[in-house]
Amino acid sequence: MTSTLTIAQDLIRKASVTPDDQGCQDLVADQLQPYGFRPEFMQFGDVRNLWLRRGAQSPLFVFAGHTDVVPTGPETDWVYPPFSGEVIDGMLHGRGAADMKGSVAAMVTACQRFVDAQPDHPGSIALLLTSDEEGPAVDGTVRVIEALIERDETIEWCLVGEPTSSEHLGDVVKNGRRGSLGGTLTVRGIQGHVAYPHLADNPIHRLGRIVSELSSTHWDDGNTYFPATTFQVSNIRSGTGATNVVPGEAKAQFNLRFCPDSTASSLKEKIESVCREHADHFEIEWSPLGLPYQTLPGTLLSAVEESLCETVGYSPRLSTDGGTSDGRFIAPTGAQVVELGPLNRTIHQVDEVVSAEDLELLSSIYEKVLMRLLS
Repeated sequence: MTSTLTIAQDLIRKASVTPDDQGCQDLVADQLQPYGFRPEFMQFGDVRNLWLRRGAQSPLFVFAGHTDVVPTGPETDWVYPPFSGEVIDGMLHGRGAADMKGSVAAMVTACQRFVDAQPDHPGSIALLLTSDEEGPAVDGTVRVIEALIERDETIEWCLVGEPTSSEHLGDVVKNGRRGSLGGTLTVRGIQGHVAYPHLADNPIHRLGRIVSELSSTHWDDGNTYFPATTFQVSNIRSGTGATNVVPGEAKAQFNLRFCPDSTASSLKEKIESVCREHADHFEIEWSPLGLPYQTLPGTLLSAVEESLCETVGYSPRLSTDGGTSDGRFIAPTGAQVVELGPLNRTIHQVDEVVSAEDLELLSSIYEKVLMRLLS
């Protein structure tokens, strides 16, 4: 059996910048086919997805993850080449080491050991892998879930391998996520000469007032389980490049991570109201909506907490903060969804790194979860 570390290295050495899988999913399928997993590749647009299932009976347990990674930035800024998979002093270096090729490797070896020990286990195990999690996320997990629903494949439990840990492996487990509402706001004005502002209408000024009001808006207080809703602008574009021209339009990309105490419709209404107050001509192109979800204490959460305690000796803190994940597409089916993965300290950074020992421990935790649920 190939080690978790070796599989993680092999995955990192494939430069699978979203949405180009670069053969990562083939590697996973090759590892698990000898253990009775049947691969089904699902191509939607430019996105390759893999549904890899063993068994046909319920209950169905699913490991969910992604093989795509974010761009590296300047490779010269990295101490070790980002797709080298170097192991130095027990640390695995490379883009995707923590987010989330390390977790995918741990899923593979956990499944292999579990099947060796329990070849006639009840129920079914599957892996759902996409190459679109770090991208627009419109042709990835969400499309696979639609296909599964159409043919009545029902997921009972889903463990997502996102890097959730903060200081030590397993110290934080995500049992939910805030919703994600984003869009591109375009404000239109009248182009003109900066020396004759009365003949122009500067959309940057109008956009600035909109952003100022929205960024200072108190949306909600959050609740016992979810942090308060936040609004952020990620990009602003405008101007002709000339210093003496008032532009004709200005664009801002924004996002709200929202608590269930605020609905997507109420947030949209507030944003549109503020835009109408400050701009005569504007439009908003809304991005696909990610709804908040929460998995309450139950079978899956208990299995994860007990497996963690058995392996590392402490209980995790449950959290719903941070970014979003593909769990938002799986939870609405009625599945229990929990996220557990390695330390997230270096994700999306130059010199992304993960402990090789943590990957082996993570594989052991995943295996124990399977034992608790399907044996």
